[in-house]
Amino acid sequence: MAKERWGVDLGGTKIEAVILDGSMKPLVRRRIATEASGGYRHILERIEHLVGLISLESGLVTPDVIGIGTPGRYDPEPGVMKNSNTVYLNGCNLKRDLEEVLNRAVVIENDANCFALAESFLGAAATIMREHSKAAFGIILGTGVGGGVVCGGKVRHGAHGIAGEWGHNELIPNGELCYCGRKGCVETVISGPALERYYQQLSGRYSPLERISAEVESDAAAAETIEHLLFYFGKALAQVLNILDPDVCILGGGVGQVEQLYSQKAVKAIERHLFNSELRIPLLRPLLGDSAGVFGAALLTNNLLI
Repeated sequence: MAKERWGVDLGGTKIEAVILDGSMKPLVRRRIATEASGGYRHILERIEHLVGLISLESGLVTPDVIGIGTPGRYDPEPGVMKNSNTVYLNGCNLKRDLEEVLNRAVVIENDANCFALAESFLGAAATIMREHSKAAFGIILGTGVGGGVVCGGKVRHGAHGIAGEWGHNELIPNGELCYCGRKGCVETVISGPALERYYQQLSGRYSPLERISAEVESDAAAAETIEHLLFYFGKALAQVLNILDPDVCILGGGVGQVEQLYSQKAVKAIERHLFNSELRIPLLRPLLGDSAGVFGAALLTNNLLI
């Protein structure tokens, strides 16, 4: 049986593929544009094209199973994609259709689960997660808010396939309307766009979050926006930690790059709502950058991880 693992990360603007060797090092990595505006069939063809490219470049025969990371979630019961911001995927049986196009079995996970898997075993939490009894919560804080749970060396799905989806817990009662139809979801409060809207309401002008976080010393509205982030980040995350109590958390996404989230202030904001006197769970920065998804996709192809 081949030691190499193949993964594909399907994004809204790019598709990335990787082949990992037996020591989990990339043999080949290649990216191409998704060209999502071409529609669903065109996306399938782009994935087929990319898999052909890495096969040609590596000189390796395409394996029996390929891991696929996707935006949104594949629900195996009806066999359809849901909640994808690449809207052409929604309602389609991506697993079946990719298996037909590639003439190979595929394993599908959403991008948050792939992120959590990769950072757990190849990235920031690799030392901690060498013991497969450990659990990690991989946090996505960006345009949206999501997450993935890794436990016992595997992604945890849950009965509904929504394990780790903390972004749609209610954070502010009767708050801002969320795309999911509920109000006051975590995503409507501490996602990147939500924080930029909050700053604009305070200041009367738009500024990207990166600049907001850098100007807390000179801009009162920026300082208040980051205080708002820390308070609600602490409240929202503590609810997850009180139930899951993982051994480690890894913060990903654009908001996850905000320096203040790794400060003692953030720890205190979590502890305020934590059912323990102190936070003993490390909050780690990701190490794999925007390639975490494709590495996680490759890891899907074998249940016995590292």
